Amino acid sequence: MVQLVLFDIDGTLVHTGGAGIKAFAKTFATEFNAFDGVEKINFAGRTDVNLVREFFGLHQIAATPENFRRFFERYVFWLDQTVAQSNGGACRGVLQFIDGLLALPDPPLLGLLTGNIRLGAEIKLRRHDLWDVFETGAFADDHEDRNHIAVAALARSSRVLGKQLRGEQVVVVGDTPHDIRCGRFIGAKILAVATGGAKLDELKRHQPDWAVEDLTQIGVPEVCSGAL
Repeated sequence: MVQLVLFDIDGTLVHTGGAGIKAFAKTFATEFNAFDGVEKINFAGRTDVNLVREFFGLHQIAATPENFRRFFERYVFWLDQTVAQSNGGACRGVLQFIDGLLALPDPPLLGLLTGNIRLGAEIKLRRHDLWDVFETGAFADDHEDRNHIAVAALARSSRVLGKQLRGEQVVVVGDTPHDIRCGRFIGAKILAVATGGAKLDELKRHQPDWAVEDLTQIGVPEVCSGAL
């Protein structure tokens, strides 16, 4: 039986109306006097740290710890402002799917597996009353590489449960090939949803265990029993 379900955020749990991208652009402009380049970056499935590193490279800004600190301290301010003004919401089927997980006789632990920094994740999810649903998680604060964020999520969740989880006891829910790859990295099952960064056909090419247009198209018992 599945004992842990890890969710990506952007395009999987919520749509924010591009709040993260807008906050990135505002931070680069106000903190580093860099006004273009965001449009050249593919944000889907990436980690915040890796995205900032790419932008620094485009503008010949030194990728020093001090500059990363400067960026993220200002970024969370602008993210809070833009999320508060966004017209986004929970992705289709998310609330019902989470309710279904929590209603199980032996519900799995719910966690986050995201390329957002932790405070950025909290800002996005609190806007839609979803932050407190999750008991654990791992973030871009843990590692720049998404695969190793998955490793951190598995280790942290195992500590919460007081036992070492095996990959087959974990489901990763995400909307991009990056989510599929990092889930495979820890041996988890993958539920891919076409609500964000990739079309259904593209997701299917990466051979997740399940691939659906949205979370209304799959039942909780099907996922948590392990039936494929």
